[in-house]
Amino acid sequence: MNGADTLLHTLVHAGVTTCFGNPGTSEVHFVKSLDKVPQMRCILALAENVATGAADGYARLSSGTAATLLHCGPGLANGLANLHNAQKAGSSIVNIVGDQAQFHAYRNPPLASETENIARTVSTWTRRSNASLSVGVDAAAAISQSRFGGGAIATLILPSDVCWGPGGPVGTVLEQPRPSQVPELAIASAVDLLKQGHATALILGDDALCGALPQLAAAIAEKTGARVLVHSFIRRVERGRGRPAFERVPYAVPAAREMFSAINHVVLVGAEQPVFAFAGPDELSGPEQPGTRFVSLGSRGQDLESALRSVCDRLQCDGRPRAMDADAATSSPASGQVTSTAFGQSLAALLPEDSIVVDEGITFGRSVYSATHQARRHDWLQLTGGAIGSGMPLATGAAIAAPHRRVVTLQADGSGLYTVQALWTQARERLNITTIVFANRKYEILFNEMRRMGVSPGASADYLFALDNPALDWVQLAQGFGVEAATATSMDQFNDLFTHTLNHDGPFLIELRM
Repeated sequence: MNGADTLLHTLVHAGVTTCFGNPGTSEVHFVKSLDKVPQMRCILALAENVATGAADGYARLSSGTAATLLHCGPGLANGLANLHNAQKAGSSIVNIVGDQAQFHAYRNPPLASETENIARTVSTWTRRSNASLSVGVDAAAAISQSRFGGGAIATLILPSDVCWGPGGPVGTVLEQPRPSQVPELAIASAVDLLKQGHATALILGDDALCGALPQLAAAIAEKTGARVLVHSFIRRVERGRGRPAFERVPYAVPAAREMFSAINHVVLVGAEQPVFAFAGPDELSGPEQPGTRFVSLGSRGQDLESALRSVCDRLQCDGRPRAMDADAATSSPASGQVTSTAFGQSLAALLPEDSIVVDEGITFGRSVYSATHQARRHDWLQLTGGAIGSGMPLATGAAIAAPHRRVVTLQADGSGLYTVQALWTQARERLNITTIVFANRKYEILFNEMRRMGVSPGASADYLFALDNPALDWVQLAQGFGVEAATATSMDQFNDLFTHTLNHDGPFLIELRM
């Protein structure tokens, strides 16, 4: 058994059985070892940023740990944008990065780079494994670190000679400590604020968006009159009929400011204080009014459920809010012209039960979240770190984690071009993904941001932000990667195509023109 064998056995022994990779020469011993360790499923991506984004999607849906296999420092660098998003999401990922043989690196071969420094920009933990006999221990440490606090990124750098050298013992991953308790003072402060009623809001962070926590928050709101909001950039939320319907803090500055105009107190449940993606000349960094009081009811990785239950008990909530209507009549799909409102209506009507929505809809898709509160039950994943190009890779990883569920990707056309190679992996793995590309053929969000900054778009903006010269053809792009595709120019055509994809095995792309 060599070092690569030890690495793979350590990974699968710890339950890390899915790897997304784009390997090169430095990783060939890992690839060879896959023949000896069939429990590991390694999925090829045509670009590293697809591999890292898919690992993020897999980790979010499985609540487990994903691995990536990346080729030296430049390969890791190619995947940094979606590792940034994964870091913001708190996803559990172990990066396996190949590197030059140690006796060879001093001669500065072409791929030699500052791999450890690159890794540290997105990793909670980074280590270079220097001896083949200690690979198992190093891999076990990486897995442990990737699970700390509910999820983090750990990067293990493996020189080639460490992979081909004699392997040592398989590493043992330590059991994770139980989540720490939220301090009593924080619970008491939250209760005091919530007694203020309608002027108070709870903002739910990622760890409060699944399981029992939304129901607990809804019970508190029903008892006190407080408002419950979801933070802006969602890792994963369980929603749909029969589940509490909470509005998201808007991305757009005017809408966010309006939402907070009557809120004087905020209880952050595993969330951070809301912040605008960008500051403008108005020098505002967040939507709150001056003097708004914030209280933190725990942070990521803490026992938020126990804290919310304690709040419920002290406020004498019964823990069972007014029942949501799980059997509400299905609304009808929209017809006629393609608009954001019409699209939201159709998606709410047609979305299948237990589906997964991956949202990188950017400007056109911004209103769809509110429109789908009463759609059939589904999970919603979103761009978390602002680095565009996450949509199709996230969907790929989510579909690998949940192969019997339909994944629906809401994809802006400009950001989709960053990682369009994900379509090839979807075709290769026959994944049940419906990708809906909002083809407005421009970076509409940048026009909006210019206006918010007090800058009037001119000829340069019209030229730099437009994608219509030459015009993109998403049907041909998708077909070139092996994915069936068609164009819809009306809501009626979209409804027919979307319904068709739900009865169609494998990936399908709909170019929705507007």
